[in-house]
Amino acid sequence: MWKFLLRRVLIMIPQMIILSILIFALAKAMPGDALTGKQLDPKASPERIAEIRKQMGLDDPVQVQYVNWIKNVVKGDFGISYTHKLAVTDVIGERIGNTVLLALCVFILTYILAIPLGIISGRWNDTWADKLVTGYNYIGFATPLFIFGLIVLFIFGFYLDLFPTGGSVDPQIDNGTFAYYMSKLQHLVLPSMAGALISTVGISQYLRSEIIDTKVKDFVRTAKSKGVPESKIYSRHILRNSFLPIAAFLGYEITGLIAGSIFLESIFGYPGIGQLFIKSVMLRDFTVVNALVLMTSLATLFGTLISDIILSIVDPRIRID
Repeated sequence: MWKFLLRRVLIMIPQMIILSILIFALAKAMPGDALTGKQLDPKASPERIAEIRKQMGLDDPVQVQYVNWIKNVVKGDFGISYTHKLAVTDVIGERIGNTVLLALCVFILTYILAIPLGIISGRWNDTWADKLVTGYNYIGFATPLFIFGLIVLFIFGFYLDLFPTGGSVDPQIDNGTFAYYMSKLQHLVLPSMAGALISTVGISQYLRSEIIDTKVKDFVRTAKSKGVPESKIYSRHILRNSFLPIAAFLGYEITGLIAGSIFLESIFGYPGIGQLFIKSVMLRDFTVVNALVLMTSLATLFGTLISDIILSIVDPRIRID
């Protein structure tokens, strides 16, 4: 186990180096820089602009800029946001809590919905219940997240007026009170529900396929021939084996949650790092963009590592040493 873990960590080191180079190169390939557009004072003289560019290191060779950037990143210094005039760590720190909370709610709701739907559809396949679940899954596969989010926002936010349509909390409520936490919960309902209802379709459909495939295997037929009750066959044999791939997907869900947060936070006006990323790209605040892309890429790598570890633990057929 430890050899496997050490090997996976060592593989991640060159992956992180390549990722950092790609992130930096893509940021440099984008048109303009931190002094473009709104970041440039229209009254500034060319001499003043040249002086600012030199101070910011924008005129240094690309390799020098990369080395300086990566040195600061290793120290935990992502630079200064030219838009917010604050340290990038402070800008991200103000919003990352909201994103983590939203992702956690989407994650929990997804598995609460997906597992029962997958079990019902797989155990009683080719019934009306299976057709309803499968139909829902096909609709979910065909519907983009941003379209589904807009539909949820219109119906439950504007038409029925059941939940708030923007923000993370009512600004008029004092922090730390019971009403404050209830307001945060109400603001989480719509984006969490939209994200979970779309994320559910892939897991439930995959679980359905695993259950149907496991039902016809020899060890299940043997258990049936010995007179083992069907409930025990499902609980001890079919479901236990069908859940193995689902358990391995836990780490990979991080990638989907990160990508989904960009759409959800933009649609519902939820102040998280996804919304911050979109604004930073539009304003060419490259220090924030680089930091966010690097953080999410590292989170994806660690999510992959977690999935590999979980699968190696729950599935004894995998030899990792």
